[in-house]
Amino acid sequence: MYQDDDPIETTEWLDALESLIEQEGVDRAKYILERLSERASRDGTQLPYAITTPFRNTIPLAQEARMPGDLFMERRIRSLIRWNAMAMVVRANKRPGELGGHISTFSSAATLYDVGFNYFFHGGDEKRESDLVYFQGHASPGIYARSFLEGRFEEAQLDKYREEVDGGGLSSYPHPWLMPDYWQFPTVSMGLGPIQAIYQAHIMKYLDSRELVEMENRKVWCFIGDGECDEPETLGCISKASRENLDNLVFVVNCNLQRLDGPVRGNGKIIQELEGSFRGAGWNVIKVVWGRMWDPLFEQDEDGTMQRAMDEVVDGELQAFTNAGPGATRKQFFGKYPKLAKMIENWTDDDIQKLNRGGHDPYKVYAAYKKAATEANGKPTVILAHTIKGYGFGAAGEATNTAHSLKKLDTETLKDFRDRFAIPLKDEELDDVPYYRPAPDSPELVYMRKRRQDLGGFYPKRRKNSQALQIPDLNIFKQVLEGSNGREISTTMSFVRILSALAKDKRVGKRVVPIVPDEARTFGMEGMFRQLGIYTSEGQKYVPPDRDQIMYYREDKKGQILQEGINEGGAMAAWIAAATSYSNNNFPLIPFYAFYSMFGFQRVGDLAWAAGDIQARGFLIGGTAGRTTLNGEGLQHQDGHSHILANTIPNCKAYDPAYAYEMAVVIHHGMKEMYEENINVYYYITMENENYVQPAMPEGCADGIIKGMYKFSSVEAKGKGKTKLRVQLLGSGAILNEVNAAAELLKDDWGVSSDVWSVTSFNELARDGQHVERWNLMHPDDKGRKAYVTQCLESQTGPVVSSTDYIKLHSEQLRAFIPKTFLTLGTDGFGRSDTRQKLRDFFEVDRYHVAVAALSALAKDGEIKHEQVLEAMRKYGIDRNKPNPAHR
Repeated sequence: MYQDDDPIETTEWLDALESLIEQEGVDRAKYILERLSERASRDGTQLPYAITTPFRNTIPLAQEARMPGDLFMERRIRSLIRWNAMAMVVRANKRPGELGGHISTFSSAATLYDVGFNYFFHGGDEKRESDLVYFQGHASPGIYARSFLEGRFEEAQLDKYREEVDGGGLSSYPHPWLMPDYWQFPTVSMGLGPIQAIYQAHIMKYLDSRELVEMENRKVWCFIGDGECDEPETLGCISKASRENLDNLVFVVNCNLQRLDGPVRGNGKIIQELEGSFRGAGWNVIKVVWGRMWDPLFEQDEDGTMQRAMDEVVDGELQAFTNAGPGATRKQFFGKYPKLAKMIENWTDDDIQKLNRGGHDPYKVYAAYKKAATEANGKPTVILAHTIKGYGFGAAGEATNTAHSLKKLDTETLKDFRDRFAIPLKDEELDDVPYYRPAPDSPELVYMRKRRQDLGGFYPKRRKNSQALQIPDLNIFKQVLEGSNGREISTTMSFVRILSALAKDKRVGKRVVPIVPDEARTFGMEGMFRQLGIYTSEGQKYVPPDRDQIMYYREDKKGQILQEGINEGGAMAAWIAAATSYSNNNFPLIPFYAFYSMFGFQRVGDLAWAAGDIQARGFLIGGTAGRTTLNGEGLQHQDGHSHILANTIPNCKAYDPAYAYEMAVVIHHGMKEMYEENINVYYYITMENENYVQPAMPEGCADGIIKGMYKFSSVEAKGKGKTKLRVQLLGSGAILNEVNAAAELLKDDWGVSSDVWSVTSFNELARDGQHVERWNLMHPDDKGRKAYVTQCLESQTGPVVSSTDYIKLHSEQLRAFIPKTFLTLGTDGFGRSDTRQKLRDFFEVDRYHVAVAALSALAKDGEIKHEQVLEAMRKYGIDRNKPNPAHR
């Protein structure tokens, strides 16, 4: 540390700065310091680099906004909420089943939520939509307890916390799928709340900039834990928020200094670390470190001794002081410097115990929220609130490493908790840990209702449906349905045509939201840059180098495209925000997120699962899909399993269209299902960059396309009578062309006829089969039903062979529902780079392997001799001794 050789001069400089602040204000002082910094840097002076401030409250006492409500009444209400939240969890753990639950997180955050509910979380009214609040998942008991006091839940429902199977229960964490009228966002998967909150605020601004939905004074509030900030999704996109001027976004970080197992930063300061991260990313940072009981001590700290001690103490020590009691604070903190010891020499242990942390002081929290809500200055704001995990539970839970596991309390702890928060229950009542709710006309409940009435009503709440859209007829895609007239184009280019047609439609065009993560040119979507514009909150401040081209890179404040950079997680969060606009903004959007299929579900699987929970509606488009259609890129880029991953999400409907008209039918059906019928599903559709002739749509195939398969063609070989050989060939995506070619080989070389089936969705066929199978199991006294795939194939002649560009498991799903010999070909193993022809030979899914598989299936059925299969392998150059591609 620098040694002060001239303290008198130092004092003069500090006095001058103090005088400047007093006479001309902090803004003038800031300007002068910035000019001094600029001047010093000219001569190479290395100024100390710091983006953190001293470990104290950001807002000085004199600048705090005063909380207008009744502090005593609010403390009383907060105490009742604390008790009922604790009772709910403890009662759940007294019942058989060990259902669990969490107390400690809410106990640390109760004041943070209470101030928000009383003054800031707007529930929406006829003039504006509601605020959006991402609650910390583990704090859900406290949110339920508040709703119980408000009369939204009864005791019977609280007693069904984590008991949902029989209906009427309360979900363990925020889950819109399980409580569709209540929770807005699933948050307990750490990190997903923060990244989604950023993009919800982004979409809110996007709608406002495009003059579709006015933002008004709406805010997105996101409550997260300090330990959660270690998840890359939490901090990974915070620069996006400042870059897009998201002053409608407020993060509240509950800094109770503890993860699930122990301290977040025992040897450092997590609040200081987060301050640096957020300020460096361009956010407003408001630290709420100490409660008002500390204010007199700071007033006495004329030489900065106490501030020095604050800056030196580490989080591990702060936790130890809390856990060990006021004696440890007196000795180890105030005893570190004589001046500090003298400040409290006449204090009792009770006086020291009252030195509260900022996150438990409603006055300090209110001042921070008020500043964040009204003085954002074009930037997002983060509030770093210092709290104690397990607050209120004394030695049983306050600031202990085991606080997260606190679920059961002994009688003495219950008594202490009751007494601390003045709950009117007798000793003999505590064994049952009863709930407590005053009469509806009690001052507490009247006050609660009044506060919420002033803010638009009860919260949280969720809109399940919104206005139904009028989806245009299928003929809007007439150009696509008629085929490519002999030209070879990809399904990717067909998708671009579909998207362009929708964007031009007067009924839904403005609702279409194309989203890409820096791959628009790969997918041939750059033509939309000029047509629709790329959204940015600041417009385009430069002339792009390709300005003289037709498809130049055009940014616009009213742009329609969301170009999210090399950031699949961010693009997926943007898609979720757009896909839930029907609920959160009462304005349905139709988002199409186009991405490398390999970098979709595999990379953002947790977000894809959350999209199901949150009941997103929209389209995910997996580009350059399949393991062999993307030649030249290799292992990391080639997808052979995205449809398997999509199938793990119950309300995701996945399709692999081979032809443009199939894609058009699926997209049209999906829009009607999601936006006219308000059904909570979303679609995953794969598209390829391989060019081939797109045929016109055959008559009567639309229903089969949606159900998952239809007969595309029949290829007849010469021959008569019952001895005529026939096979059923199934294919999907680009591999359907290989199946068509195999049918010709079988006809010309082996006299075998074929029926070729285009399978648009193995997943939907499998789900239908499983549904029918279960129905039959549950209805043994009724006539059995048949799966759709069974109905298609049972009356057909010959064995069945399936070939896809995905791993065999994809089509193996159908085995139970195909009453015939069934062989599957797929692309198991890692991808690699080469030509499409060589890749399909390597993975054994090309036309020659399909033909050999068909002959093998006929031999298995006794229709031909096995020697004929060997002959075909020799003819087509297939080496039966080559290594299995799945193992290479």
